[in-house]
Amino acid sequence: MQEAVIKGSSYILAHTPNTLKVGGTTQTQARNKDSESEYLKNLDNYLRDFSEAVRYAPNQCYIGNILPDELKEISRPWYAEDNLLEEKRFGKRGEIMPEDEFYGLVQFVDVFDLVKLEEEFVKEIEPKLNDHPLLGKLDLELKGTPKEKIEELHNGSRTEPLYLGDRLVGVVKGAHESDENLSAHVIMENLMSKASGVLALLNLGERDGINLEDIEYVIECSEEACGDMNQRGGGNFAKAIAEKAGCVNATGSDTRGFCAGPAHSLINGAALVKAGVYEQVAVVAGGAVAKLGMNGKDNVKKETPVLEDTLGGFAVLITADDGVSPVLRTDALGKHTVGKGSSPQAVISALVTDGLDKAGLKMSDVDKYSVEMQNPEMTEPAGAGNVPEANYKMIAALGVKRGDLERKDLMKFVEEHGMPGFAPTQGHIPSGVPFIGPAAEMMAADKLNRAMIIGKGSLFLARMTNQFDGVSFLMEKNTGQGSKEETADKEEIKSMIAQAMRGMAESLIEDDKE
Repeated sequence: MQEAVIKGSSYILAHTPNTLKVGGTTQTQARNKDSESEYLKNLDNYLRDFSEAVRYAPNQCYIGNILPDELKEISRPWYAEDNLLEEKRFGKRGEIMPEDEFYGLVQFVDVFDLVKLEEEFVKEIEPKLNDHPLLGKLDLELKGTPKEKIEELHNGSRTEPLYLGDRLVGVVKGAHESDENLSAHVIMENLMSKASGVLALLNLGERDGINLEDIEYVIECSEEACGDMNQRGGGNFAKAIAEKAGCVNATGSDTRGFCAGPAHSLINGAALVKAGVYEQVAVVAGGAVAKLGMNGKDNVKKETPVLEDTLGGFAVLITADDGVSPVLRTDALGKHTVGKGSSPQAVISALVTDGLDKAGLKMSDVDKYSVEMQNPEMTEPAGAGNVPEANYKMIAALGVKRGDLERKDLMKFVEEHGMPGFAPTQGHIPSGVPFIGPAAEMMAADKLNRAMIIGKGSLFLARMTNQFDGVSFLMEKNTGQGSKEETADKEEIKSMIAQAMRGMAESLIEDDKE
């Protein structure tokens, strides 16, 4: 059976501070409770401008301009002016988009005329979008609406406003009079998730030289859900994203698993490729509006910037073994089963050691572990600590317990096999997958042989079970051997078929002579 490889990956961010104020759950709850609260009054003072967001080292790492370990060389806090990097909007693996352009993209992906943009605003952003290296190739056909009509819609019911500072530049309309699942707020969340997913898929094609028309199946794995009152979460984000990204030969479906969704999806995609069902499978996810400014109250209280001001997105392409791209090993999967128990130690043990035991590997045989790669500067103000570091300490402690390393080497293991967190706290976005791109780059440069991608999910949030969830897989440098063996097998099969056909032909000729 052919191996599945990770052919390419992309990572995007959309800087959306105004959407944070309108749609982030922390802000909407604060507004519902007290629209004149001190938190909401002071929030603007702690929001970053686009330049600051672009120059922020973890964001530059996310789009591929620096590797995760390079963050160790930059003093913290990374948001301090002296520690900001050169302003590079585009990276090796993606880009950071400003909010005004993102609004234009949101209208582009809207096929039901629910996003209304003020006509003067459309005139302002159209040149920017036409100059964009990817969007400029598309026929965006943005529609402008008179300012008076925008204000009328905003002052009415069932719309969500689109602001740039104090300026109202558009609204998102609800899609049904009474269906909460099609309310303006939900439509805004879903369209922004769709738009960021489309941007990630477009970047995948551009960064890795991939013809998106060759993709046969798309798996979407965000934490959003689209549907109506009769089928909440029915989907299908995957086909909606594929349609707007130009994947004309693709079908697809959505996979959900909270933060573990991307890891589940990548394993599913690899299985489809290995089985020969599809030759090219894309796994894609857009961002979560609800999680913008999630820890904002703690940021304002401690007078630190609200860093959760970006929507994340990523796309990964899985294909049959090309002899070059990293192999996604499906013979060494870790999984948290129902019977494992949900303590942190039980979860980590199931995800890390199960796969290693199957492969006959020790914990030190994995060069890098990618777990919950949340940026600690986003989680520490809220008292959640440094999440990646905590995970690495648990993995190292497990290694000591197993006898894979000495107790004295515990922190050395954390330093060498871990890395700083650099992804936004968008749930599914930081869960293992941000390191796929850097890992592939390091493998190509002979700096890495093996990485473990770990996805963990908090299933109890849905109030259906108290369990955690998670799966893991190994990424390995491609030796080229598997591709050669596959080619040899195919040639041998062709030769056998040819010999059989010749034999049948000769037999028929002899029969005719008789």
